[in-house]
Amino acid sequence: MMSNKASTVGIDDEAQAIVSDLMNRARVAQLQFETYNQEQVDEVVVATAWALLEPVRNRELSELAVSTTGLGNVKDKITKNHRKTMGLLRDLKGARTVGVVQELPELGLVEIARPVGVVGAVVPSTNPAATPMNKTLNALKGRNAIILAPSPKGQEVCTRLIKYIHAELDRIGAPRDLVQQLPAPVNKATTHQLMHQADLVVVTGSQNNVRSAYSSGGPAIGVGAGNVPVIIDSSADLAQAAAKIRLSKTFDNATSCSSENNLVIVDDVYDAAIKALAVEGGIVLTPEEKAQLQRTLWVDGNLNRDVIAKSAPEIAEACGFSRPELRSATMLLVEETGVGKDHPFSGEKLSPVLTVYRAPDFDGAYDRTREILEHQGKGHSCGIHTEDEAHINRLGLHMPVCRVIVNQAHAVATGGSFDNGLPFSLSMGCGTWGQNSISENLNYRHYLNTTRVVKTITPNEPTLDEIFGDYWQKFGLEGA
Repeated sequence: MMSNKASTVGIDDEAQAIVSDLMNRARVAQLQFETYNQEQVDEVVVATAWALLEPVRNRELSELAVSTTGLGNVKDKITKNHRKTMGLLRDLKGARTVGVVQELPELGLVEIARPVGVVGAVVPSTNPAATPMNKTLNALKGRNAIILAPSPKGQEVCTRLIKYIHAELDRIGAPRDLVQQLPAPVNKATTHQLMHQADLVVVTGSQNNVRSAYSSGGPAIGVGAGNVPVIIDSSADLAQAAAKIRLSKTFDNATSCSSENNLVIVDDVYDAAIKALAVEGGIVLTPEEKAQLQRTLWVDGNLNRDVIAKSAPEIAEACGFSRPELRSATMLLVEETGVGKDHPFSGEKLSPVLTVYRAPDFDGAYDRTREILEHQGKGHSCGIHTEDEAHINRLGLHMPVCRVIVNQAHAVATGGSFDNGLPFSLSMGCGTWGQNSISENLNYRHYLNTTRVVKTITPNEPTLDEIFGDYWQKFGLEGA
């Protein structure tokens, strides 16, 4: 009988061979792709995007995503696939990623864009078409090849998407092996091998995968966990705030890590804000309903995959709620007073369940928001509905987040929108707060190496007095 250790070695050897074959094919394709000029590269990018943006394919992939993962809804997945991909194409259009991309004669510098090589990309089941496409387009823009590692539930969607990508690459005569995926069934062994063999690993999804990528021994970019808190202060337009929150919280049944999870409402507008949310279909649960929802939404401390990313009426039905109005609810509102592991509603819920806190004033709202982030979601983002610039600035200066979203539908805005300046992305860097190496939205620049040609310039060496003059004048010339 084979020992567990021997069995593991056999699995590892098989995984290494599988990934090595994919890598060899990817490297051949990438070396050919590296000879392309900017116009040819951009043609590859546009062709690849059409694999998802073609309306019939988009609907087919969206329907397949919902049926195989059980997450989200078809209508919003179609919208997400279209907007996220079109937005990224807007960002990429005209961007220079081949050859000389910047000349700085005053510094004697010439910057040249170079590929990173073969990218290994781990992608989640929540966005099984939009996220692979986003990473693929960014990688191709830099003349890289990419190998995708989908989640087991997202495998079938990824396979179908790559089939359509290959058809478009065939049409323009580009090598198919620029875009590949791990073969089914995707498992930890092949995913870990991809992390070890790729020139760059980019991970969106579970924090376990992010940590594995960081420990793989090569360059890796991961993203942090979401758990967005949003403040509604006394100056907010409550009707607009409620409408935007409903739009964001219900979009694709809250599969986005950027959807609002916690509302912190200042006391003097609390009741009016709850009424505004009710107009948008948000219904406050009774204490008994809250307790039942908690038992249903979490199993042994983990989110119940049979319940998350379902509509509010579906969740209400799963809980056995009898109130007729819950059949037409858009959001289930849960009033909460505590934060932390003993208060699971203070964490990420991946469902149209919105936790609501009452704060005495803005200072209290600020403190509660920080407490929530310290529990979960630190580094990701927070939001505020306000007309008070001082409140906005305080969040930007002091809250441990990489994004402060102001008067916007959070899930729509955080990953880039046509009416804000953030890059379109489905991967949000959370900085050192979230144990990430980047604090911005993952974008094409992260898929590039830059070579700098350095020439001499007129010397610019300061004198000691120019550097230390003010210091000496204030503290004197003698050392401490």
